[in-house]
Formats: sequence, structure tokens, C-alpha cells
Amino acid sequence: MSYAKGMTEQVGQDAQAVEADVSGLASVLRIGVMRLARRMRSERTSEGLTVSQLSVLGIIDREGPSSPTHLAAAERVQPPSMTRVVAAIEELDLVRRQPHPSDRRQCVLALTDRGRDLLAEDRNKRQAWLACRLNDLLPAEREALRLAVPVIERLADS
Repeated sequence: MSYAKGMTEQVGQDAQAVEADVSGLASVLRIGVMRLARRMRSERTSEGLTVSQLSVLGIIDREGPSSPTHLAAAERVQPPSMTRVVAAIEELDLVRRQPHPSDRRQCVLALTDRGRDLLAEDRNKRQAWLACRLNDLLPAEREALRLAVPVIERLADS
């Protein structure tokens, strides 16, 4: 067997090994992230709000008053779906409509004090739960998670 042919076969085997490793990592990471997300959701103090409704409140809190169109794009849902979410949280007095700052034909949604308080309570409860769990980890495990955060954020944004 020639050296070049042997190297080509080795590269092919290495590529298969990398693909199998990536596939295995994808599987365990998917399961772990889903289980953690499910566990975090169980800590919510949401007064019966859906995940979508809480997510919209979070976007408005982080980004400021937002149009329903912006919220639909941020949540990757169709505008009619966002209309239903907005109607529900507006009815609960968690958001209020305001005139759009530059287009009088549109409106933006802003958090009410009740919406801000509910969101803060929800976040604080989940933050406390996670901080307790992180405190139970070894320092090296916490450092591994600290290093993984930017990578996880990049995956979530893709």
C-alpha cells in the first residue's frame, strides 16, 4: 500500500470517528439541556402563564418596549400566534400598549409594574434554585460550565 493511499484511508477513518463523536456529543448534550430546561421550568412562579408568554415578557424587559412584529420575529413565530400571546398577557395587565416612537400607525408593548414584578419573582426563584445546584458542584465542574456558557449561547443564537 502506498503512503498516500494509507493516509487517505486514515483521514477517512478519522473523519468517521469525528462524525461519530460529534453525533454522540449532540445526543448527550440535547438530553442534558432538555432535562435542565424542564427542571428550570418546574421552578417557575408563573401564575399559569405559558413559556411563550413568559418569554415575551422577558424580551420586553431586556430590550424595552417592542412591537408585536419584533416579538414574533424574536420568538420565531408567525404574527397571528404572537397576537394571541400578546392578548393574553395584556388581559392579565402584564403589558400595556404605547404609541410607537416613530410610526403613529403602530404600537409597542411595555411591561406594567405587575408584569415587571411577576418576571422578577420568577427569575429570582429560578436563579436561587440554580445557584444552590451550582454550589453543590466541584469548583472544576463550575469552571467547566463557566467556559461552556459562551459556546451554548452561540449554539442558541444560530
